[in-house]
Amino acid sequence: MFTHRPPKSRWLAAAILLATATLAGPISRADDVTQWTAIGASTFAAKGANGSIYGAILQTAVYDAVNAIDGRHRTYAIIPQTPTAGASQRAAAAAAGYYTLIGLWPDQQAALAPVFAASLAAIGSGWATDQGVAIGREVANANLALRSNDGRTASITYVFGPVVPGEYQATVPYPPSGQPVINPALGQVRPFAIDSPSQFRPDGPPALDSEEYAEDYNETKVMGALVSPLRSDARTEIARFHTENPTLFWGRNLSNFVASRNLSIADSARLSAMMWVAQADAIIGCVDAKYHFRAWRPFTAIRAGDTDGNAATVGDPAWLPLANTPPHPEYPSAHGCVTGAVVGSMRAFFGTKKLSFAFNSTVTGQTHSYSRVGELASEVSDARVFGGMHFRFANEDGLQLGRQVAKLVSRHYFKSVDDSDDDDDRDDRGRGRHDD
Repeated sequence: MFTHRPPKSRWLAAAILLATATLAGPISRADDVTQWTAIGASTFAAKGANGSIYGAILQTAVYDAVNAIDGRHRTYAIIPQTPTAGASQRAAAAAAGYYTLIGLWPDQQAALAPVFAASLAAIGSGWATDQGVAIGREVANANLALRSNDGRTASITYVFGPVVPGEYQATVPYPPSGQPVINPALGQVRPFAIDSPSQFRPDGPPALDSEEYAEDYNETKVMGALVSPLRSDARTEIARFHTENPTLFWGRNLSNFVASRNLSIADSARLSAMMWVAQADAIIGCVDAKYHFRAWRPFTAIRAGDTDGNAATVGDPAWLPLANTPPHPEYPSAHGCVTGAVVGSMRAFFGTKKLSFAFNSTVTGQTHSYSRVGELASEVSDARVFGGMHFRFANEDGLQLGRQVAKLVSRHYFKSVDDSDDDDDRDDRGRGRHDD
């Protein structure tokens, strides 16, 4: 029987209400920032837009709108002409979020307008609210103009290379023809903070005939196989935990993380901007590196292990990973890049590695608790190996790239107006295991 499918705008409205309800419990004074972070993630997912890039556009607008009123930290990009004295920071945050999203996708106004109206009703009417809305709208529009033609909607036709050892090839369930790779043009988007997409490009994967390659190959071959006698149920859950749509996973969990900190709305906006700008530039740098090195995935490498020139790697033509392999090259790991950026930003903002927080996943229905930011980094590295999508070196170098981006962002952006710049890290291209 045919069932009528509701229009996407109605589906999005329902998703937005669910996002808001999900956040209702831990929300503190920062709710007008974190609520629109979650609403943005639902919108980006519905539109198939990259959550890291669009999240940074959203959060920089919210930050500049709120900070224009608060005034304690440096402007990211936009100084509004609307008078700010006495304006509502909450209204500015909500307006910046709303006008950014409908500026990106005008067709979403019907779904988002009632949510925006509810945000303003909770703040209360009056001059301060109206002025905050004017500030948020001005900043959102100016920020969108600043990010126009930044390359985020560009398209590049990817041509697969020859079928030789080490070269990326399409993986099941993504056939060589008919299924495009994830947009390689993402690595050419104009960054938000770093100088260029290649600024922190890592050195590349180890040589196929090296001991390091063999060690990581054999780890993924055993621990990441579809059926592995050595992978425990707990490790299988970890692998599956991190296979949720990244836009929704990070949108929800970072919203809840910020809300749980009980920050002022200005500090909530600043922390959110730091995390999203860092992860956006990390993913830009990550994709740049992926399509520069074009490294084969474990799915291809392990099936062709007898052709790689390494006596310590034995091929298995029937090998399958636990989780489906995303359609883009292996090195470095995108999950590693984003996670490194996020945990690096957390550490920079709070000045400590020791933070207690929890993330959840709709894939497994579980909640994972962490007492240090490095525990999340280590877990994500494990997850991509246990899922069979990556080798360990790709995860570790991805984490390092993300941490380098977060370090640059925290040293040069979103600083107190009284802080001086520290430029000695702009050429920091160090490579190594994570130390979070």
